Amino acid sequence: MNSLRIIFIILICLIISKPTYAKNPSDLIKEIVDQASMILSSDDPVESKIIKLNDIAEKSVDINGIGMYTLGKYRKTISEEEKSKYQKLFKSYFLKSFSSRLVDYTDPKINVVSEKKVSDKYTIVNSILEASKGRPEVKIDWRIYTKNPEKPLIRDLMVEGLSLARTQKEEFNSVIQNNNGDINSLFKVLEEFIIK
Repeated sequence: MNSLRIIFIILICLIISKPTYAKNPSDLIKEIVDQASMILSSDDPVESKIIKLNDIAEKSVDINGIGMYTLGKYRKTISEEEKSKYQKLFKSYFLKSFSSRLVDYTDPKINVVSEKKVSDKYTIVNSILEASKGRPEVKIDWRIYTKNPEKPLIRDLMVEGLSLARTQKEEFNSVIQNNNGDINSLFKVLEEFIIK
């Protein structure tokens, strides 16, 4: 469970960014971390924080890109209508699953160490979540989609080498496979989570 708590600390940072984006991937992550500290330490009511953070997440994270990736091979076999339904459900699922955990954490300290451009479309930003009482140091690699260099977007992050997007993809594919390839089984799981 400690590893899950660490992941959710990182996810706090994943969905927080300034409305004016840095064009350099490392600067983008630095802005995210700085803004996270400000928001999490503010006296705003929890509901207000979640609304603000969800709005910012829609601008700084490639939610649609992550959603289509996590759908895996099934994105090629479903209809356009099913795809549209999935994108709407995934967006609601994504925002709720991350923002609902914000109240449990305050002021994560993350230091950007380096960045590496791996292609014209992607840059990896390496960072470290500082150790604190009861929590070890954690290596975090941010995968930044830079196809549009004017607006880099977060596509994934790897916590100690574990891709969160890949983990989500495996979970979603397992749900569909265990229900004879029926995409509606995944829709049901997402809907149940959203209305909790």
